[in-house]
Amino acid sequence: MEKRYQRNMKLMTQDEIAALKEKRVCVVGCGGLGGYIVEMLSRMGVGKITAIDGDVFDETNLNRQLLSEEALIGSSKAEAAKTRIQRVNSEVEVVAKAVFLREDNAETLIAGHDVVVDALDNISTRRILEKACSACEIPLIHGAIAGWYGQVTTIMPGSGVFSKLYPETAEKGIETELGNPSFTPALVASIQVSETLKLLLEKGEPLVGRLLTLNLLDHEYQIFEF
Repeated sequence: MEKRYQRNMKLMTQDEIAALKEKRVCVVGCGGLGGYIVEMLSRMGVGKITAIDGDVFDETNLNRQLLSEEALIGSSKAEAAKTRIQRVNSEVEVVAKAVFLREDNAETLIAGHDVVVDALDNISTRRILEKACSACEIPLIHGAIAGWYGQVTTIMPGSGVFSKLYPETAEKGIETELGNPSFTPALVASIQVSETLKLLLEKGEPLVGRLLTLNLLDHEYQIFEF
């Protein structure tokens, strides 16, 4: 057992730790949620991570995005994710895709992965991603935050969850009204990573067909059945 993974023992067996090295996870979005997700997956030892984001850092990201630094203003978020993980766990292969996910490239970008993680900030692109995951038959871990609140669900191909979660006319979530603090993305990203590991290792009970909602202001945590 490599020393870097010794503290993962008990949580996972040695065979499971070895199995993670063969897994491929695609993280779409490298901002508030995505930065934490990429980091946690790499520290757990997921072997290959594709980081997709066509955006660059600006000053408004500094309050919450793990990968953002003053010196990186104007730099690619996807490339920053790759550079960060090379310093954290050089055994992990990180492929940076500094592009925005669109209808014409979505399936190509996500094909061949075991799990896709949604770290996006807009609903229209989430719909494109869900459609591509269904076409490629890849599970999708959805997470979203707004102020003190967050939500997570695990979407299996063909289930059409976003049509249940979001009105057809919606483009942006309520985070535009409630803000984006530093602590909510970290918590929601942690839950998304735990859901990802459940699928990769076939452990526990993922949030399939269920939506976990978090209200940190009043400490209310609820699960709704679809």
